[in-house]
Amino acid sequence: MNRKPGFIIAATKSGGGKTTLTLGIMAALVKRGLSVQPFKCGPDFIDPTLHRSITSIISYNLDPKMMGPDCCRETFLEKSQSGDVSVIEGVMGLFDGGEASTAALSKILNIPVVLIIDAQSSAESSAAVLKGFLSYDKDIAIAGVIFNKIGSQRHQDLIEKAVKDNCRVPIVGFMGRDTAFHIPERHLGLHMGSERPLDEKSIIRLIEEVENKLNLDLLPGIAQFKKSELNTSFTVQVKSKKHVRVGVAMDEAFCFYYPQNFEILESQGIELVPFSPIHDKKLPESLQMLYFGGGYPENYCRELSLNDAIRHGVKSFYDQGLPIYGECGGFMYLCKSITDMKSRSFEMVSIFDFETTMNKRLRRLGYRRVTLQKDCLLGKCGDILHGHEFHYSDINQDVSLENRGGDVDHLYLLDNNSYEGYSVGSAVGSYVHLHFGRTPWAPKWLYNQLI
Repeated sequence: MNRKPGFIIAATKSGGGKTTLTLGIMAALVKRGLSVQPFKCGPDFIDPTLHRSITSIISYNLDPKMMGPDCCRETFLEKSQSGDVSVIEGVMGLFDGGEASTAALSKILNIPVVLIIDAQSSAESSAAVLKGFLSYDKDIAIAGVIFNKIGSQRHQDLIEKAVKDNCRVPIVGFMGRDTAFHIPERHLGLHMGSERPLDEKSIIRLIEEVENKLNLDLLPGIAQFKKSELNTSFTVQVKSKKHVRVGVAMDEAFCFYYPQNFEILESQGIELVPFSPIHDKKLPESLQMLYFGGGYPENYCRELSLNDAIRHGVKSFYDQGLPIYGECGGFMYLCKSITDMKSRSFEMVSIFDFETTMNKRLRRLGYRRVTLQKDCLLGKCGDILHGHEFHYSDINQDVSLENRGGDVDHLYLLDNNSYEGYSVGSAVGSYVHLHFGRTPWAPKWLYNQLI
């Protein structure tokens, strides 16, 4: 499979302007008539929605740790074929995260890097930073550099001279300190693309700034690969003949889903039927399972609680012994209640006998390697799954399960010998967002449980 042009936009640190510049470059390339295939390094759900709002094309995660190298290669090769150029937004600083880092992904894909350096409060030292990044790992092809937060022409001139005297890398451009492009944040990160955090005027202005300050004509040369192909052993599952219908909660409250998970499920013959726990008054007909992903249920507690029809419909679905899966926000919805940031408690579905409470500080963050402790929807006892955990809420009841009469079981054993994930009757719930890229057998197992 031939490779299309592409590059990674990386930074020396978090908060260096990576997302804003990625969106600006994507938007400018789209304005030039190019079809831009976006990707995101890491497990983030939000940045891909911002990419899609700019390019009108689904953005896919590429996470070496969670998905595995082969799945990253296969996803990149397959999805990049339809675009003129692929643009990958990195995660954190270029080398941060070990096997999950932007640098690791660059090596896996053999793809060049455009490095963003935050030059605020430094001049010639910014060139020293660049030289350090160039020498830190010479297997990483840093093919261009952008200096961000430039304060004046004098500031730019000092950096430009220092780079030309000491580094052999093209300068793509210098961006100023324009706060008009700030994307609002909340407890789980930036606002989703569907919420339009950048309005049309801001996007137009961002495109103009990128066109004026960056030499986009350098990018075609940067985006060319040294090799024409990538080898991969990842195989796509064969689509099954008999379809089963799975209802998927999709609205403002439940919006954290990996597109590739959907595609892997659909490849097994699973038809995904969207419904809204906020707006709908009944569940779709003829469903074999319900799937509640993560998102922001804590921001829509009142609406979710007041929708008795759906809450009671979900509980009735469970009482019939039909399978339900919820992760993170979806798991919270399946519990007894959610207490929001203002200490207001709202009744939820009450499948799991837990109360959940939002906290002002992050409770858990990190990759999770999960060993199943019993047979369930997702696999058999001893099987290993992979995912990521990131949440501000917590269960505020005793979760030792010693006093629960055996109704609720611990389901996941993590690498640190702690437990996560629960099963009760036909329901499975957990704070871990799973990705099936390393375990494509799991959707096949799920399909076989549903037929």
